[in-house]
Amino acid sequence: MSPTPLLTSSELDTLLAARRAGVARAECTLDLGRSRSVVAIGEREWTWEARAFPYPEVCKPRTVYYWTGAGFDPAARYTSALFKLVPTAWGPPTFEIDGIKMLPTARVSPYADAERKVALIRPRGKVILDTCGGLGYFAAWCLQGGAARVLSYEKNVAVLWLRSLNPWSPDSPWAPATGTALQLTVGDITAEIVRIPDGSIDAILHDPPRFGIAGELYSQQFYDQLARVLRQGGSLFHYTGAPNSVSRARKLASEVAARLRRAGFAAEFSGDGILASKRGRALGADRP
Repeated sequence: MSPTPLLTSSELDTLLAARRAGVARAECTLDLGRSRSVVAIGEREWTWEARAFPYPEVCKPRTVYYWTGAGFDPAARYTSALFKLVPTAWGPPTFEIDGIKMLPTARVSPYADAERKVALIRPRGKVILDTCGGLGYFAAWCLQGGAARVLSYEKNVAVLWLRSLNPWSPDSPWAPATGTALQLTVGDITAEIVRIPDGSIDAILHDPPRFGIAGELYSQQFYDQLARVLRQGGSLFHYTGAPNSVSRARKLASEVAARLRRAGFAAEFSGDGILASKRGRALGADRP
């Protein structure tokens, strides 16, 4: 499937300004900042890669619009909640569930934030469990970091649909081919993890939705399963939220660390999460 253009309010403004100025061409991004494109400007349509598209009447702020084949619609879907792809000043988008932002964007790009966290578990040559795939930013950086295999799980079909539209996701039409290194499973990791053999995972990335949405992903039973599938000395990064920002986040991080230790991990606070190692080797002594 070839990629189709994505628009935001700022890119529509660029196209309309070029039309008002009477210029023949304009440069803009049609993939949320992943690249720049030159489009031909007409009175009723603009043309990109030999395809003509109408000017939308409006593009609302904080909304990504995708081409349906007949027009530009918001990248949003309502199932049990409203799932929405949201543009950022950084380029790579975040997404929201009922207006609750799922990825950090205030001080850092969500894509760069994923890069930093993936670096903590040193992905090269490893089999990595990505428990809550989301938009796939963890998986993308694991692949770029030379991971041997990434087992990624995402249960929500609305999130997977947003991911299919997102140029920064590793399995979107915009992204380079990943071969067989990325294995994306549509399923609930709390149910699927029992199928993963003991000690078959080298490193784990666990970025669950907030506790109020998915408390089972913070349970002692689930942490025991994470310890079971991880090899001795293997590493885990668990996002909890910034522990110094509010008392609730600080309390949650402390509770998570305590449960991980009961499951057999050495655990320490690291930024907005917990960096842990399955006991057997000292934390930080994981293989390069």
